[in-house]
Amino acid sequence: MTGILFITFIILVLIGMPIAFTLGLASTAALLKAGGYPLTVVVQRMFTAIDTFSLMAIPFFMLAGGLMESGGISRRIVNFANIFVGTVKGGLAIVGVISSMFFAGVSGSAVADTAAMGSILIPAMSEKKYDRSFASAVIAASGTIGPVIPPSIPMVVYGVIAGVSIGDLFLAGVVPGALIGLALMFISYIIATKRNYPSEEKLSYKQAMTYLKEAVWAILMPFVIMGGILSGIFTPTEAGVIAAVYALIIGVFVYKEIKLKDLPKVFKDAIISTTVVMFIIATASLFSWILTGERIPQQVAQFFMSLSNNPYVILMLVNIVLLIVGTFLDVTPALILLMPVFLPLMKNLGIDLVHFGVVVVVNLCIGLLTPPVGTCLFVSCNIGKVKLGEISKAVLPFISAMIVVLFLITYFPQLIMWVPNLTK
Repeated sequence: MTGILFITFIILVLIGMPIAFTLGLASTAALLKAGGYPLTVVVQRMFTAIDTFSLMAIPFFMLAGGLMESGGISRRIVNFANIFVGTVKGGLAIVGVISSMFFAGVSGSAVADTAAMGSILIPAMSEKKYDRSFASAVIAASGTIGPVIPPSIPMVVYGVIAGVSIGDLFLAGVVPGALIGLALMFISYIIATKRNYPSEEKLSYKQAMTYLKEAVWAILMPFVIMGGILSGIFTPTEAGVIAAVYALIIGVFVYKEIKLKDLPKVFKDAIISTTVVMFIIATASLFSWILTGERIPQQVAQFFMSLSNNPYVILMLVNIVLLIVGTFLDVTPALILLMPVFLPLMKNLGIDLVHFGVVVVVNLCIGLLTPPVGTCLFVSCNIGKVKLGEISKAVLPFISAMIVVLFLITYFPQLIMWVPNLTK
């Protein structure tokens, strides 16, 4: 059964089959080969996987991201960031990182973050004579902060799989997200200084105050969401609804940039994005169910424990595996496929599952910058109209910076657990 599962999976991946269909067809083929399973079990397992209250957060965060982009919120966040760092050498690149961090505080999606910031900043950087491959690379790298800084769609998925508090996971992402942002800003500044990229003109006091006033509602959005979760007013799942409603009200009644005719497209895009994610979750869960039934997780755990019983060594090996897997699988399917394998191992080693969850998400987000399945890379590449080879080379310094942060949060768990522990 396991043999036909993996053989079918590999063949379908090699011929370019979308990952959701690959997982579903490989699982179905394995069940047919094994015999004794009615095909209704395929539908039952897929339905059970998405029949979870916590996953309801996903469509609402998707919708919130779309409403932010359409409602002018993302542009005002960019203007706000420009007040403080625009005059620094390579200021627009740093503005891109800071803006992505604010946008991440609402959308929870790397792709939404990359698309929203890229559509504004890549053309702006190009006009200022920034190299388009650099501009595209910094926006792609910044977009990966989306699933790290709360709220986070991958953390919702991980929390459901691992059975840990999604609220704790959200809080645990604050410091790692900030560290990644600082690292990307540092790399951007170094490259901008070396290449003599321009800084922006200093804004007049009047213009700065105008930008600040316009951005107030946009800036409050992440604080409203996290404040509500921390105070217990609403759950992380309900926070998705609050984010969507907030973005709709601000876009329609405050900034007045969302018209009634725009809403069908915004809702359609959110529905399509949600459907893709949910379908991946459903088929990946079916695949994972078969792996669990065949005791693959236990075998993998025994293999790792045979190499070493030192938690630090095991974490290093797991990170290496995740970095490799992240180049071939998107974040959500990788989580659903691998967590049933690694979670029992982490429990045996006494590693906090909240800490491990953030390490996993950061690790897999690095994969969003690497071909052949680097989603953020492809989105930014398309917006910037640059070749894949050019942006792949330009993004390497940013990947290196993120790996340094990954090392820090892996071996210094207090960096992750500091904020969640404050609430206990």
